[in-house]
Amino acid sequence: PAPSKDFCQLLVTRGEVIFRWWKISLRNEFCESRPGEIKESQGDFLDDSSLHIQIAIVFGAKVLEHGLNLCRGNYDFLERLPVPLLLYIISFLELEDIARLSQVSRRFEMVCNSNVLWANIVENLCNTIIPEMKELAQEMGWKQFF
Repeated sequence: PAPSKDFCQLLVTRGEVIFRWWKISLRNEFCESRPGEIKESQGDFLDDSSLHIQIAIVFGAKVLEHGLNLCRGNYDFLERLPVPLLLYIISFLELEDIARLSQVSRRFEMVCNSNVLWANIVENLCNTIIPEMKELAQEMGWKQFF
């Protein structure tokens, strides 16, 4: 059978959670299926374990957990920022604060130890970096070089 190209959407608004789906398939058993939608208040969504299972199957456990956290009022906007923006923000921190931030999560550890961040730090703190120094830093890592 042809692979399904089902459409699913999870929308978390300020007051409700909306789960929409639309079966798109050439298979006979799905040719009459209609789009579906479940709308629940955030409070009802938190108690609806069967909907949690559906969402986990379609989107995965991380998306489910993020939706549940949004409904509980647990927002972690910093964790969801794109890496280039995080690198820009972190580049203004003191070295001690970068070391502490790297212990917060795996994502921050990866960003705080990245060559891109440490290349910016070294270039901002050092007046002159000759090409040989850059080459050595690329080989051994900018953080290690610093």
